[in-house]
Amino acid sequence: MRILVVEDEKRIADFLSRGLESGGYAVDVANTGGSAAEMVHATEYDLIILDLGLPDMDGLEVLKKIRNRKVSPPVLILSARDAVDDRVKGLEGGADDYLVKPFAFVELLARVRVLLRRGQPLPERLQVADLSLDCIRRKVTRGGTNIELAPKEFSILEYLMRNRGRPLSRTMIVEHVWDMDYDGLTNIVDVYIRHLRSKIDDRFPEKMIHTVRGIGYMLETSDRHTDRDANS
Repeated sequence: MRILVVEDEKRIADFLSRGLESGGYAVDVANTGGSAAEMVHATEYDLIILDLGLPDMDGLEVLKKIRNRKVSPPVLILSARDAVDDRVKGLEGGADDYLVKPFAFVELLARVRVLLRRGQPLPERLQVADLSLDCIRRKVTRGGTNIELAPKEFSILEYLMRNRGRPLSRTMIVEHVWDMDYDGLTNIVDVYIRHLRSKIDDRFPEKMIHTVRGIGYMLETSDRHTDRDANS
């Protein structure tokens, strides 16, 4: 998913960009309202993080330009303006959320995830090649064979399948499945991936769970994974 950060303070923009990228998101940065409007017009973003104190125009004007488009992404205002009136103006102007500076990045990330999830219907059944996952009955089959998974294994597989072809970092998996912060030391994700591979991949010639060096893991069929590597 691609996020646009509209922030004129380079230190904050760099901090946000690094943090969001480490969470697996693609990030663009605009340091003026004018450049933000141009980028929104040229690129389809999944989310916009918007500062109000921009050098060339008020952030609320940028928000208005974003909302005038036929299709506009969720907008999270990130501003030092902490008065109630400012928050009300931002939300009434079309923002989906409002976070006051200074802020804790973990809270920002949680709000980002909520906004990205909001309004996205989730299918009850996921299918990748011969691997099938029933989200309601919580059943998994591959090649017509039932596969018994522990609850955390099921949650990880569901997360991988919903993000097919997208590399997921260990941080993202821990925060999604365990709803906790990743401390950078635990190998719990690697342990559970080994368990999943033993049940999902080991008995089948087609391997689906791939290691993405330096990032984490990705679920994809081998032919598409090979094509992706060849084109990268």
